[in-house]
Amino acid sequence: MIILGIDPGLAIIGYGVVEYKNSKFRPIDYGAITTPAGMDIVDRLELIYKGMNQLFKMYNIDEVGIEELFFNKNVKTAITVAQARGVILLSCTQNNKPVYEYTPLQVKQGVCGYGRAPKEQVQKMVTSFLNLNEIPKPDDVADALAVGICHAHSNKLDKELSKFY
Repeated sequence: MIILGIDPGLAIIGYGVVEYKNSKFRPIDYGAITTPAGMDIVDRLELIYKGMNQLFKMYNIDEVGIEELFFNKNVKTAITVAQARGVILLSCTQNNKPVYEYTPLQVKQGVCGYGRAPKEQVQKMVTSFLNLNEIPKPDDVADALAVGICHAHSNKLDKELSKFY
């Protein structure tokens, strides 16, 4: 299974394309879609949309895992990130890719086995699972890979449990 993990944002959208086969991970690609701060919001959203569509053209992605929004105290930031997330979801839908959403707590649980794990522990586990030489940067990229790993673990568990029901 080829999974696209997404850490949504407006300035930086982390992505990670991973293969999960026979309970093993293989990194295919990871990086970030970035938009300049001074650019008009509509143009930034278009860049995100085009960047997502490019990922779908480049890779044979089976499923998408995306982190749910963590609402902080800055309402303006939350609204702009929500707009970017909406464009990301639209791209997934238009490319006929199933989307699975995970809270930050679920991602940490899926990668570290502990929902309150510190960011550094998540980054180290991502590096270990994917057999990388260093922690992916920026943090949004490591977070996106963590979402992909979380999805693989969640999906495998669902399939295993379905055998019993």
